[in-house]
Amino acid sequence: MDATSYSSIASEFGVRGYPTIKLLKGDLAYNYRGPRTKDDMIEFANRVAGPLIRTLPSQKMFEHVHKRHHVFFLYVGGESPLKEKYIEVASELIVYTYFFSASEEVLPEYVTLPELPAVVVFKDGTYFVYDEYEEGDLSSWINRERFQGYLNVDGFTLYELGDTGKLVAIAIIDDKNSSAEHTRLKSVIQEVAKNYRDHFHRNFQFGHMDGNDYINSLLMDDLTIPTVVVLNTSNQQYFLPDRRIDSTEDLVQFINSILDGTVEAQGGDGFLQRIKRIIYDAKSTVMSVFKSSPLLGCFLFGLPLGVISIMCYGICTVDTTGGVEENDTSKKETGDRELTDEGSEEEREQENEEKSAELSDGEHGQKHIFDKKKD
Repeated sequence: MDATSYSSIASEFGVRGYPTIKLLKGDLAYNYRGPRTKDDMIEFANRVAGPLIRTLPSQKMFEHVHKRHHVFFLYVGGESPLKEKYIEVASELIVYTYFFSASEEVLPEYVTLPELPAVVVFKDGTYFVYDEYEEGDLSSWINRERFQGYLNVDGFTLYELGDTGKLVAIAIIDDKNSSAEHTRLKSVIQEVAKNYRDHFHRNFQFGHMDGNDYINSLLMDDLTIPTVVVLNTSNQQYFLPDRRIDSTEDLVQFINSILDGTVEAQGGDGFLQRIKRIIYDAKSTVMSVFKSSPLLGCFLFGLPLGVISIMCYGICTVDTTGGVEENDTSKKETGDRELTDEGSEEEREQENEEKSAELSDGEHGQKHIFDKKKD
């Protein structure tokens, strides 16, 4: 659907960006938030379109599901308040993972449950049982446990991990580099994720990232690989070790120092960091344009700069002497006019005096004639 043409429908379904993939099932609309690949989209459609809770009737079916899915959740037991909560959580998180239910007889012998009913997550070649007293809310526990203990991290995965509230410990390496330094650091992260799960799984997610381009743009820094960085996706802070990680003990010590607050956090989402992000993004955009197409970059940025330069040059070099001369000329004309006006006034006064004198002479003449007539 073209949401720009049918904006009312897009608004009704809460579309905020493009492209958006939604699966409509009854009165519910499920957002697809997975990788943009064909297989992942088909997997999403099959998972959401099917039953909310899938029943496993036999141990053979359980083994089939176990081999097919890296992570899945299983409710074991009969009707209970825990099952109602399980169904409620499944309706929200079915877009991410599978939810099953089975009786205790279906489970293999190596799975032992302390009590029934129970919710179990199967992943990383083992299983973990939900404990309400230790883990808290069922929804939060499932949201944290829906990832494998060790991941190949990319930008999308980091975005999804932001909902878990965990810190993400990442080995930044080059997968194509088979040197001992790169492979050793990856092995150290994997070993800590597996052997120290009970210590760190509530607070940390472990994985590795191929290359440092994405992490450099995220941190606005230039990290040399191989290295280790711990990200707090909730507030964009990160932690860097003060020395090289050479062993499992070094990494464990670094993680413990983060937990006890002795390592200073860098970055964040404060005002200064936001200003720095704007400047960094602008700089990155300009550099990417020049790298991909130098001629286009010169045209896009050179033309406006040239126009602005010409305008500034014209403003700074404008001829101001003409205005001064005109001003002087106008002042001179004004002065001449004033002088002329003054001269005119003097002439008028002189004429008035002459007229007055003439009138006086005439009056004297008339008086003289009148006296003669009287005599």
